[in-house]
Amino acid sequence: MASDQSAAGRLPRVAKLDPLRFALAVAVGALLVASITEVTPSPERLAGAFPRMGSLLDRMLPPDTDPAFLGRMAVRLLETIQIAIAGTFFGILLSFPLAWCGAAGLSPLGPFRWAARAVVSLFRTVPDLVWALFFVSAVGLGAVAGTLTIIVDTAGFCGRFFAEAMEESDRQSREALDAAGARKVDILFSAVVPDCMPSFVNTSLFSLELAVRSSVVLGIVGAGGIGQELKTAFELFQYPKASAIILAIFVIVLVMERLTDWLRQRIG
Repeated sequence: MASDQSAAGRLPRVAKLDPLRFALAVAVGALLVASITEVTPSPERLAGAFPRMGSLLDRMLPPDTDPAFLGRMAVRLLETIQIAIAGTFFGILLSFPLAWCGAAGLSPLGPFRWAARAVVSLFRTVPDLVWALFFVSAVGLGAVAGTLTIIVDTAGFCGRFFAEAMEESDRQSREALDAAGARKVDILFSAVVPDCMPSFVNTSLFSLELAVRSSVVLGIVGAGGIGQELKTAFELFQYPKASAIILAIFVIVLVMERLTDWLRQRIG
């Protein structure tokens, strides 16, 4: 009897169920079930789609190799790369002061650093295509709208990670300079930037990869680049041209990934 009582005393107690957590779990479960049943394709629908996919692929092959079309596609590809590079460059320049103003313990704005954080969050949370639509409406169709979109997207991406890197920089060096009476900008460039430079470089290269992928689809909404040619090809049922564009996009993205990996290894 004593052993049974001691064993019972060692049994873990069941945690008291919090009504709020229980309601949240039920709501999440209901949303998951609703999502699976309403928007997930059924096996019958998938089975019916495979023959149509095969027919579409058959019409897309072989890719179009007309010299006039390839020349026009090369121009659009060059424009896509230019959008990505220019947008990334200016986006990084914009993200640095935003990150500094939003970094805890470093911001020259003091308690108002939340304003810089809010701007970065705004840039990050609004999707690329929404920014592209906004800038197309503001400045018109073309590559300028795409470049502005990449600038905003890069500023949001790099602004967050730059700020985190600044906050995690060597505190002792910062405190030593602060005790010596250094200004915040002196602390930034004398202690923080040298310590965070590897992180800045990695983040910048990764943002360039993302910019290349993003700039590919911006043309769908009229923001320049190869995406506009891809949209036109599908709308006019020119599937061989569409497959050639998709293949070219794959090559460009793959080359950019290899290039950034090589740069990381060389710099690291």
